[in-house]
Amino acid sequence: MAAPFEVATFDNFGTLTDWENGVAQFLYGLALRNGDDELVPGIELRELWERLQFDILGRAYRSYKQVLAESLRGVCAERGWPCDDALAAEFADSMRSWQPFPDTYPALLRTRQAGVRLVILSNTDRDLISHSLRHMRVPFDDVITAEDCGTYKPDPEFFRQALDRIGVAPERILHVAFGFKYDNAPAKSFGMRTAWINRHAEPRPEGRAPDHTWRDLWGLAQLADGRPIPD
Repeated sequence: MAAPFEVATFDNFGTLTDWENGVAQFLYGLALRNGDDELVPGIELRELWERLQFDILGRAYRSYKQVLAESLRGVCAERGWPCDDALAAEFADSMRSWQPFPDTYPALLRTRQAGVRLVILSNTDRDLISHSLRHMRVPFDDVITAEDCGTYKPDPEFFRQALDRIGVAPERILHVAFGFKYDNAPAKSFGMRTAWINRHAEPRPEGRAPDHTWRDLWGLAQLADGRPIPD
């Protein structure tokens, strides 16, 4: 049975690559290095960083390495830690080691074997995502970044450019992502089908419901095989 979609597009960080643990580990390690006497869990530091980053991404475009530097400076300012260009570069360097989720490789491989084209849509720089691609070990048909588009998701311009480049009707595309505000809502507004990867069993945010909700990428692989699992 043919897959019910022609192209699967993906957010990378948080959907395919485990960015949450990567950021949390880096920031918690930074707290330890600075002798922070009010230690909080790494996840809370990561949530602080993500809030700062989302605001920065909505401003005038700058490279993702600059976004990382500015958001890290914001976290350091709130926590009373020193921050310089070398530390910002260390943060960007850490991204190159972030690993895929355990289900990423086998699920993508099965989806590709089902004849589905795989395309990444990522809020990052090309030289940073090149390392994620190496870790995932599955070939992608295209990788479209914020650097290519000159803007970041959820800006509709990112999705306009991506759809033009993919060259397939939106209803033949399934966009797979963990984030509503960056990915699911804007993709849905362009007529793309959407799948929410809800790894932490979180309550669904308000807004248009995704077409599918899965705990991991195995839902995608089985849908591509023509054997969908219940959402």
